[in-house]
Amino acid sequence: MSKYDVDFFVIGAGSGGVRAARMSAQFGAKVAIAENKYLGGTCVNVGCVPKKLLVYASHFSDDFEGARGFGWDVGNYSFNWNRLITNKDTEIKRLNNIYKRLLDNAGVEIINSKATIKDTHTILINGKDVTAEKILIATGGWPYVPEIPGNEHIITSNDAFYLDTLPQSIIITGGGYIAVEFAGIFNGLGVDTTLVYRGPMFMRGFDDEVRQILAEEMRKKGIKLIFDNNIEKIEKEETGYISHLSDHEQLSSQLILYATGRLPNTATIGLENAGIEVDKNGAIPVNDTYQTHCESIYAIGDVTNRLNLTPVAISEGTALAKTLFNKQPTSVNYDNVPTCVFSQPNLGTVGLTEEHARLQFSNIKIFKSHFTPMKYNLSGSDEKSFMKLIVDDDTDKVVGVHMLGMDAGEIIQGIGIAINAGVTKAQFDSTIGIHPTSAEEFVTMRDFST
Repeated sequence: MSKYDVDFFVIGAGSGGVRAARMSAQFGAKVAIAENKYLGGTCVNVGCVPKKLLVYASHFSDDFEGARGFGWDVGNYSFNWNRLITNKDTEIKRLNNIYKRLLDNAGVEIINSKATIKDTHTILINGKDVTAEKILIATGGWPYVPEIPGNEHIITSNDAFYLDTLPQSIIITGGGYIAVEFAGIFNGLGVDTTLVYRGPMFMRGFDDEVRQILAEEMRKKGIKLIFDNNIEKIEKEETGYISHLSDHEQLSSQLILYATGRLPNTATIGLENAGIEVDKNGAIPVNDTYQTHCESIYAIGDVTNRLNLTPVAISEGTALAKTLFNKQPTSVNYDNVPTCVFSQPNLGTVGLTEEHARLQFSNIKIFKSHFTPMKYNLSGSDEKSFMKLIVDDDTDKVVGVHMLGMDAGEIIQGIGIAINAGVTKAQFDSTIGIHPTSAEEFVTMRDFST
Protein backbone atom coordinates (compact mmCIF):
# COMPACT_ATOMS: atom_id res chain seq x y z
CA MET A 1 0.00 0.00 0.00
CA SER A 2 1.34 3.42 -0.97
CA LYS A 3 2.40 5.76 1.79
CA TYR A 4 0.88 8.65 -0.18
CA ASP A 5 -2.76 9.71 -0.52
CA VAL A 6 -2.48 9.66 -4.32
CA ASP A 7 0.08 8.55 -6.86
CA PHE A 8 -0.26 11.66 -8.97
CA PHE A 9 -1.56 15.13 -8.09
CA VAL A 10 -2.13 17.59 -10.93
CA ILE A 11 -2.37 21.32 -10.26
CA GLY A 12 -4.29 22.93 -13.10
CA ALA A 13 -7.07 21.41 -15.21
CA GLY A 14 -6.21 22.92 -18.56
CA SER A 15 -5.71 20.86 -21.69
CA GLY A 16 -2.30 19.51 -20.65
CA GLY A 17 -3.20 18.81 -17.05
CA VAL A 18 -6.44 17.07 -17.91
CA ARG A 19 -4.73 14.87 -20.50
CA ALA A 20 -1.96 13.88 -18.07
CA ALA A 21 -4.43 13.18 -15.26
CA ARG A 22 -6.87 11.20 -17.38
CA MET A 23 -4.27 9.01 -19.06
CA SER A 24 -2.38 8.38 -15.83
CA ALA A 25 -5.60 7.20 -14.19
CA GLN A 26 -6.32 4.94 -17.15
CA PHE A 27 -2.86 3.43 -16.67
CA GLY A 28 -3.82 2.52 -13.11
CA ALA A 29 -2.55 5.47 -11.06
CA LYS A 30 -4.61 7.03 -8.30
CA VAL A 31 -4.98 10.63 -9.49
CA ALA A 32 -6.40 13.90 -8.18
CA ILE A 33 -6.59 17.20 -10.03
CA ALA A 34 -7.18 20.68 -8.61
CA GLU A 35 -8.56 23.67 -10.50
CA ASN A 36 -9.65 26.97 -8.96
CA LYS A 37 -11.03 28.64 -12.11
CA TYR A 38 -12.51 26.54 -14.87
CA LEU A 39 -12.09 23.09 -16.39
CA GLY A 40 -10.35 23.23 -19.74
CA GLY A 41 -8.04 26.10 -18.84
CA THR A 42 -7.22 29.02 -21.10
CA CYS A 43 -7.95 27.33 -24.43
CA VAL A 44 -11.52 26.28 -23.68
CA ASN A 45 -12.57 29.29 -21.62
CA VAL A 46 -10.65 32.42 -22.63
CA GLY A 47 -8.49 31.30 -25.53
CA CYS A 48 -8.61 29.20 -28.68
CA VAL A 49 -12.23 28.07 -28.58
CA PRO A 50 -14.17 31.26 -27.76
CA LYS A 51 -11.73 33.29 -29.84
CA LYS A 52 -12.42 31.25 -32.96
CA LEU A 53 -16.16 31.47 -32.35
CA LEU A 54 -15.76 35.25 -32.35
CA VAL A 55 -13.63 35.04 -35.49
CA TYR A 56 -16.46 33.16 -37.21
CA ALA A 57 -18.92 35.84 -36.08
CA SER A 58 -16.74 38.64 -37.42
CA HIS A 59 -16.54 37.09 -40.91
CA PHE A 60 -20.24 37.52 -41.60
CA SER A 61 -19.93 41.23 -42.35
CA ASP A 62 -17.67 40.40 -45.33
CA ASP A 63 -19.91 37.51 -46.35
CA PHE A 64 -23.03 39.71 -46.39
CA GLU A 65 -21.21 42.35 -48.45
CA GLY A 66 -19.97 39.76 -50.93
CA ALA A 67 -23.27 37.90 -51.32
CA ARG A 68 -24.63 40.14 -54.10
CA GLY A 69 -21.94 38.97 -56.48
CA PHE A 70 -23.31 35.44 -56.09
CA GLY A 71 -26.89 36.45 -56.78
CA TRP A 72 -28.07 36.99 -53.22
CA ASP A 73 -29.90 40.14 -52.16
CA VAL A 74 -29.26 40.45 -48.43
CA GLY A 75 -31.68 42.77 -46.68
CA ASN A 76 -31.06 44.85 -43.63
CA TYR A 77 -28.99 43.02 -41.05
CA SER A 78 -27.74 43.84 -37.58
CA PHE A 79 -25.44 42.30 -35.03
CA ASN A 80 -26.36 41.39 -31.44
CA TRP A 81 -23.26 41.12 -29.26
CA ASN A 82 -25.13 39.84 -26.22
CA ARG A 83 -26.66 36.98 -28.20
CA LEU A 84 -23.23 35.96 -29.46
CA ILE A 85 -21.74 36.00 -25.96
CA THR A 86 -24.69 34.06 -24.52
CA ASN A 87 -24.36 31.39 -27.20
CA LYS A 88 -20.60 31.31 -26.71
CA ASP A 89 -21.06 30.81 -22.96
CA THR A 90 -23.46 27.92 -23.60
CA GLU A 91 -20.90 26.22 -25.81
CA ILE A 92 -18.09 26.73 -23.27
CA LYS A 93 -20.26 25.27 -20.52
CA ARG A 94 -20.87 22.23 -22.73
CA LEU A 95 -17.12 21.77 -23.15
CA ASN A 96 -16.52 22.23 -19.40
CA ASN A 97 -18.93 19.37 -18.78
CA ILE A 98 -17.16 17.19 -21.34
CA TYR A 99 -13.86 17.72 -19.51
CA LYS A 100 -15.54 16.84 -16.23
CA ARG A 101 -17.06 13.70 -17.71
CA LEU A 102 -13.71 12.59 -19.14
CA LEU A 103 -12.05 12.95 -15.74
CA ASP A 104 -14.92 11.29 -13.89
CA ASN A 105 -14.97 8.35 -16.30
CA ALA A 106 -11.24 7.87 -15.84
CA GLY A 107 -11.62 7.84 -12.06
CA VAL A 108 -9.79 11.12 -11.43
CA GLU A 109 -10.79 13.00 -8.27
CA ILE A 110 -11.66 16.61 -9.18
CA ILE A 111 -11.05 19.25 -6.51
CA ASN A 112 -12.49 22.68 -7.31
CA SER A 113 -10.10 24.75 -5.24
CA LYS A 114 -6.71 26.40 -5.26
CA ALA A 115 -3.80 24.08 -4.54
CA THR A 116 -0.47 25.15 -3.06
CA ILE A 117 2.71 23.11 -2.87
CA LYS A 118 3.71 22.67 0.77
CA ASP A 119 6.75 20.45 0.23
CA THR A 120 8.12 18.00 -2.32
CA HIS A 121 5.29 15.52 -1.76
CA THR A 122 2.54 17.59 -0.10
CA ILE A 123 -0.17 19.86 -1.46
CA LEU A 124 -2.22 22.17 0.74
CA ILE A 125 -5.82 22.39 -0.41
CA ASN A 126 -8.90 23.62 1.44
CA GLY A 127 -6.82 23.80 4.62
CA LYS A 128 -5.86 20.13 4.44
CA ASP A 129 -2.70 18.32 3.37
CA VAL A 130 -2.78 15.85 0.50
CA THR A 131 0.32 13.79 -0.12
CA ALA A 132 1.38 12.57 -3.56
CA GLU A 133 4.20 10.45 -4.90
CA LYS A 134 4.44 12.74 -7.94
CA ILE A 135 3.10 16.24 -8.55
CA LEU A 136 2.43 17.93 -11.89
CA ILE A 137 2.24 21.70 -12.31
CA ALA A 138 0.07 22.63 -15.30
CA THR A 139 -1.17 26.07 -14.27
CA GLY A 140 -0.72 27.73 -17.66
CA GLY A 141 -0.23 31.44 -18.17
CA TRP A 142 -1.97 34.72 -17.45
CA PRO A 143 -2.13 38.01 -19.41
CA TYR A 144 0.59 40.54 -18.63
CA VAL A 145 -0.26 44.24 -18.30
CA PRO A 146 2.61 46.73 -17.96
CA GLU A 147 2.83 49.26 -15.17
CA ILE A 148 1.82 52.54 -16.78
CA PRO A 149 -0.30 55.42 -15.46
CA GLY A 150 -3.94 54.54 -16.01
CA ASN A 151 -3.44 50.81 -16.48
CA GLU A 152 -6.47 50.19 -14.27
CA HIS A 153 -8.57 51.13 -17.32
CA ILE A 154 -7.06 48.37 -19.47
CA ILE A 155 -8.80 45.10 -20.31
CA THR A 156 -7.06 41.92 -21.46
CA SER A 157 -8.11 39.17 -23.84
CA ASN A 158 -9.61 37.34 -20.84
CA ASP A 159 -12.02 40.23 -20.28
CA ALA A 160 -12.89 40.65 -23.96
CA PHE A 161 -14.98 37.47 -23.93
CA TYR A 162 -17.29 38.84 -21.26
CA LEU A 163 -17.91 42.46 -22.30
CA ASP A 164 -21.42 43.69 -21.54
CA THR A 165 -21.52 45.77 -24.69
CA LEU A 166 -19.55 46.04 -27.91
CA PRO A 167 -17.56 49.29 -28.01
CA GLN A 168 -17.72 51.68 -30.93
CA SER A 169 -13.96 52.05 -30.95
CA ILE A 170 -11.02 50.13 -29.50
CA ILE A 171 -7.25 50.43 -29.25
CA ILE A 172 -5.39 47.14 -29.07
CA THR A 173 -1.79 47.18 -27.88
CA GLY A 174 0.51 44.30 -28.77
CA GLY A 175 2.18 42.63 -31.70
CA GLY A 176 1.54 38.92 -31.18
CA TYR A 177 -1.14 36.62 -32.48
CA ILE A 178 -3.66 37.53 -29.76
CA ALA A 179 -3.49 41.24 -30.62
CA VAL A 180 -3.75 40.56 -34.35
CA GLU A 181 -6.64 38.13 -33.96
CA PHE A 182 -8.67 40.49 -31.77
CA ALA A 183 -8.02 43.35 -34.18
CA GLY A 184 -9.66 41.27 -36.90
CA ILE A 185 -12.53 40.26 -34.62
CA PHE A 186 -13.47 43.75 -33.50
CA ASN A 187 -12.98 45.26 -36.94
CA GLY A 188 -15.20 42.58 -38.50
CA LEU A 189 -17.91 43.33 -35.93
CA GLY A 190 -17.95 46.98 -36.98
CA VAL A 191 -15.72 48.46 -34.28
CA ASP A 192 -13.32 51.28 -35.22
CA THR A 193 -10.08 49.39 -34.54
CA THR A 194 -6.51 50.61 -34.02
CA LEU A 195 -3.56 48.37 -33.24
CA VAL A 196 -0.48 49.92 -31.59
CA TYR A 197 2.80 48.01 -31.45
CA ARG A 198 6.13 49.18 -30.08
CA GLY A 199 8.21 47.41 -32.76
CA PRO A 200 8.65 48.13 -36.48
CA MET A 201 6.47 45.16 -37.55
CA PHE A 202 4.16 42.83 -35.64
CA MET A 203 4.15 38.99 -35.52
CA ARG A 204 7.83 38.71 -34.62
CA GLY A 205 9.15 35.19 -35.24
CA PHE A 206 7.01 34.58 -38.32
CA ASP A 207 8.30 34.86 -41.87
CA ASP A 208 9.11 38.52 -42.61
CA GLU A 209 7.44 38.56 -46.01
CA VAL A 210 4.27 37.02 -44.60
CA ARG A 211 4.24 39.62 -41.80
CA GLN A 212 4.44 42.46 -44.32
CA ILE A 213 1.66 41.09 -46.51
CA LEU A 214 -0.58 40.47 -43.47
CA ALA A 215 -0.13 44.12 -42.47
CA GLU A 216 -1.17 45.21 -45.97
CA GLU A 217 -4.27 43.01 -45.88
CA MET A 218 -5.32 44.24 -42.44
CA ARG A 219 -4.96 47.86 -43.52
CA LYS A 220 -7.12 47.14 -46.58
CA LYS A 221 -9.85 45.94 -44.22
CA GLY A 222 -9.78 49.26 -42.37
CA ILE A 223 -7.67 48.38 -39.33
CA LYS A 224 -5.34 51.22 -38.38
CA LEU A 225 -1.83 49.91 -37.65
CA ILE A 226 0.59 52.07 -35.68
CA PHE A 227 4.12 50.67 -35.39
CA ASP A 228 7.23 51.93 -33.57
CA ASN A 229 4.99 53.47 -30.94
CA ASN A 230 3.62 52.72 -27.50
CA ILE A 231 1.04 53.92 -25.02
CA GLU A 232 2.73 55.72 -22.13
CA LYS A 233 -0.33 56.94 -20.22
CA ILE A 234 -4.10 56.43 -20.23
CA GLU A 235 -6.62 59.00 -19.04
CA LYS A 236 -10.33 58.52 -18.46
CA GLU A 237 -12.67 60.89 -20.22
CA GLU A 238 -16.44 61.18 -20.31
CA THR A 239 -17.02 58.92 -23.30
CA GLY A 240 -14.01 56.63 -23.00
CA TYR A 241 -10.26 56.97 -22.70
CA ILE A 242 -7.38 58.99 -24.09
CA SER A 243 -4.17 57.11 -24.86
CA HIS A 244 -0.99 59.17 -24.82
CA LEU A 245 1.53 57.66 -27.25
CA SER A 246 5.31 57.84 -27.05
CA ASP A 247 5.37 60.14 -30.12
CA HIS A 248 3.08 62.55 -28.19
CA GLU A 249 0.01 61.71 -30.31
CA GLN A 250 -3.26 61.26 -28.41
CA LEU A 251 -5.88 58.71 -29.41
CA SER A 252 -9.44 58.45 -28.10
CA SER A 253 -11.33 55.17 -27.81
CA GLN A 254 -14.16 53.60 -25.85
CA LEU A 255 -12.01 50.61 -24.88
CA ILE A 256 -8.32 49.70 -24.57
CA LEU A 257 -7.24 46.07 -24.81
CA TYR A 258 -3.70 45.00 -24.00
CA ALA A 259 -2.35 41.83 -25.59
CA THR A 260 1.25 42.34 -24.52
CA GLY A 261 2.06 38.74 -23.73
CA ARG A 262 1.25 36.14 -21.13
CA LEU A 263 3.39 35.12 -18.18
CA PRO A 264 3.61 31.66 -16.58
CA ASN A 265 1.14 31.34 -13.72
CA THR A 266 3.65 30.46 -10.98
CA ALA A 267 3.59 33.30 -8.47
CA THR A 268 1.34 31.87 -5.76
CA ILE A 269 1.55 28.09 -6.00
CA GLY A 270 4.31 27.53 -3.43
CA LEU A 271 7.22 26.59 -5.67
CA GLU A 272 9.68 27.94 -3.11
CA ASN A 273 8.48 25.36 -0.60
CA ALA A 274 9.87 22.62 -2.83
CA GLY A 275 13.04 24.48 -3.78
CA ILE A 276 11.90 25.09 -7.35
CA GLU A 277 13.30 28.22 -8.96
CA VAL A 278 11.84 30.01 -11.97
CA ASP A 279 13.47 32.03 -14.74
CA LYS A 280 13.20 35.80 -15.17
CA ASN A 281 9.75 35.45 -16.76
CA GLY A 282 8.43 33.15 -14.04
CA ALA A 283 8.68 29.98 -16.15
CA ILE A 284 9.59 26.65 -14.58
CA PRO A 285 12.71 25.04 -16.09
CA VAL A 286 12.28 21.32 -16.82
CA ASN A 287 14.41 18.57 -18.35
CA ASP A 288 13.56 16.34 -21.30
CA THR A 289 11.13 14.33 -19.16
CA TYR A 290 9.38 17.49 -17.82
CA GLN A 291 10.99 17.06 -14.40
CA THR A 292 11.77 20.21 -12.40
CA HIS A 293 14.73 20.73 -10.06
CA CYS A 294 12.71 18.63 -7.62
CA GLU A 295 12.64 14.99 -8.77
CA SER A 296 9.06 14.39 -7.59
CA ILE A 297 7.57 17.48 -9.30
CA TYR A 298 6.96 17.95 -13.02
CA ALA A 299 5.67 20.78 -15.20
CA ILE A 300 4.17 20.96 -18.69
CA GLY A 301 2.47 23.47 -20.98
CA ASP A 302 2.54 27.25 -20.88
CA VAL A 303 3.88 27.30 -17.33
CA THR A 304 7.22 26.19 -18.82
CA ASN A 305 7.03 28.96 -21.46
CA ARG A 306 8.54 27.04 -24.36
CA LEU A 307 6.09 26.40 -27.17
CA ASN A 308 2.83 27.76 -25.81
CA LEU A 309 0.25 25.93 -27.89
CA THR A 310 -2.63 23.79 -26.66
CA PRO A 311 -1.79 20.73 -28.80
CA VAL A 312 1.79 20.88 -27.50
CA ALA A 313 0.60 20.85 -23.88
CA ILE A 314 -1.68 17.91 -24.67
CA SER A 315 1.20 16.02 -26.29
CA GLU A 316 3.38 16.72 -23.25
CA GLY A 317 0.65 15.46 -20.93
CA THR A 318 0.36 12.28 -22.96
CA ALA A 319 4.13 11.75 -22.98
CA LEU A 320 4.41 12.30 -19.23
CA ALA A 321 1.58 9.88 -18.39
CA LYS A 322 3.09 7.17 -20.59
CA THR A 323 6.54 7.71 -19.10
CA LEU A 324 5.49 7.76 -15.44
CA PHE A 325 2.69 5.20 -15.31
CA ASN A 326 2.87 2.98 -18.39
CA LYS A 327 6.59 2.09 -18.48
CA GLN A 328 6.73 3.70 -21.91
CA PRO A 329 9.31 6.51 -22.00
CA THR A 330 7.94 9.03 -24.45
CA SER A 331 9.09 12.44 -25.69
CA VAL A 332 7.52 15.15 -27.82
CA ASN A 333 8.93 16.22 -31.17
CA TYR A 334 9.03 20.02 -31.16
CA ASP A 335 10.35 20.30 -34.71
CA ASN A 336 8.03 21.45 -37.46
CA VAL A 337 4.99 22.10 -35.27
CA PRO A 338 2.22 23.49 -37.53
CA THR A 339 0.77 26.78 -36.33
CA CYS A 340 -2.18 28.91 -37.38
CA VAL A 341 -2.99 32.48 -36.45
CA PHE A 342 -6.69 33.23 -36.91
CA SER A 343 -5.96 36.66 -38.25
CA GLN A 344 -7.98 37.93 -41.18
CA PRO A 345 -6.76 36.54 -43.52
CA ASN A 346 -5.55 33.44 -41.64
CA LEU A 347 -1.84 32.78 -41.31
CA GLY A 348 -0.66 29.16 -41.37
CA THR A 349 2.94 28.02 -41.08
CA VAL A 350 5.11 24.95 -40.55
CA GLY A 351 8.88 24.64 -40.57
CA LEU A 352 11.48 27.36 -41.04
CA THR A 353 11.00 30.98 -42.03
CA GLU A 354 13.04 32.22 -44.95
CA GLU A 355 15.28 34.11 -42.53
CA HIS A 356 16.04 31.01 -40.44
CA ALA A 357 16.43 28.82 -43.51
CA ARG A 358 19.11 31.12 -44.91
CA LEU A 359 21.02 30.83 -41.65
CA GLN A 360 20.76 27.04 -41.63
CA PHE A 361 21.27 26.10 -45.30
CA SER A 362 23.79 27.21 -47.91
CA ASN A 363 21.48 26.96 -50.90
CA ILE A 364 17.75 27.54 -50.74
CA LYS A 365 15.07 28.12 -53.32
CA ILE A 366 11.95 30.16 -52.62
CA PHE A 367 8.68 29.42 -54.44
CA LYS A 368 5.79 31.89 -54.09
CA SER A 369 2.24 32.44 -55.24
CA HIS A 370 0.29 35.67 -54.62
CA PHE A 371 -3.23 35.60 -56.02
CA THR A 372 -6.91 36.42 -55.63
CA PRO A 373 -8.90 33.39 -54.37
CA MET A 374 -11.67 32.27 -56.70
CA LYS A 375 -14.42 33.23 -54.25
CA TYR A 376 -13.37 36.87 -54.30
CA ASN A 377 -13.57 37.20 -58.08
CA LEU A 378 -17.36 37.48 -57.70
CA SER A 379 -17.68 38.84 -54.16
CA GLY A 380 -15.70 41.97 -54.97
CA SER A 381 -13.25 41.55 -52.10
CA ASP A 382 -9.70 42.64 -52.84
CA GLU A 383 -8.20 40.24 -50.26
CA LYS A 384 -5.21 38.32 -51.61
CA SER A 385 -3.79 34.94 -50.62
CA PHE A 386 -0.07 34.30 -50.38
CA MET A 387 1.79 30.98 -50.34
CA LYS A 388 5.46 30.26 -49.93
CA LEU A 389 7.61 27.13 -50.10
CA ILE A 390 11.19 27.14 -48.81
CA VAL A 391 13.40 24.37 -50.21
CA ASP A 392 16.90 23.22 -49.30
CA ASP A 393 18.29 22.98 -52.84
CA ASP A 394 21.04 20.53 -51.87
CA THR A 395 18.54 17.86 -50.75
CA ASP A 396 15.33 19.10 -52.43
CA LYS A 397 13.63 18.89 -49.00
CA VAL A 398 10.87 21.37 -48.25
CA VAL A 399 11.94 22.98 -44.98
CA GLY A 400 9.29 25.65 -44.59
CA VAL A 401 5.75 26.31 -45.78
CA HIS A 402 3.78 29.49 -45.16
CA MET A 403 0.30 30.56 -46.17
CA LEU A 404 -1.75 33.69 -45.74
CA GLY A 405 -5.36 33.27 -46.78
CA MET A 406 -8.73 31.68 -46.25
CA ASP A 407 -8.58 28.31 -44.44
CA ALA A 408 -4.80 28.48 -44.02
CA GLY A 409 -4.96 26.42 -40.83
CA GLU A 410 -6.97 23.66 -42.48
CA ILE A 411 -4.51 23.45 -45.36
CA ILE A 412 -1.28 23.70 -43.35
CA GLN A 413 -2.32 20.84 -41.03
CA GLY A 414 -2.02 18.32 -43.86
CA ILE A 415 1.18 19.86 -45.13
CA GLY A 416 2.62 19.59 -41.62
CA ILE A 417 2.36 15.80 -41.91
CA ALA A 418 4.29 15.89 -45.17
CA ILE A 419 7.01 18.15 -43.75
CA ASN A 420 7.51 15.84 -40.78
CA ALA A 421 7.78 12.92 -43.23
CA GLY A 422 10.62 14.69 -45.06
CA VAL A 423 8.74 15.64 -48.21
CA THR A 424 10.72 16.94 -51.19
CA LYS A 425 9.82 19.60 -53.72
CA ALA A 426 9.75 16.90 -56.39
CA GLN A 427 7.07 15.09 -54.39
CA PHE A 428 5.05 18.30 -54.15
CA ASP A 429 5.40 18.69 -57.93
CA SER A 430 4.33 15.10 -58.66
CA THR A 431 1.17 15.41 -56.55
CA ILE A 432 -1.99 16.19 -58.51
CA GLY A 433 -3.85 19.22 -57.23
CA ILE A 434 -7.51 19.43 -56.29
CA HIS A 435 -9.11 21.88 -58.69
CA PRO A 436 -10.37 24.49 -58.22
CA THR A 437 -8.91 25.17 -54.76
CA SER A 438 -6.41 27.54 -53.27
CA ALA A 439 -4.52 24.56 -51.85
CA GLU A 440 -3.58 23.32 -55.32
CA GLU A 441 -1.20 26.27 -55.61
CA PHE A 442 1.17 24.39 -53.33
CA VAL A 443 1.68 21.67 -55.95
CA THR A 444 1.83 23.91 -59.02
CA MET A 445 4.61 26.34 -58.03
CA ARG A 446 7.43 26.19 -60.56
CA ASP A 447 9.07 29.64 -60.58
CA PHE A 448 11.63 30.26 -57.87
CA SER A 449 14.12 32.75 -56.52
CA THR A 450 17.33 32.10 -54.61
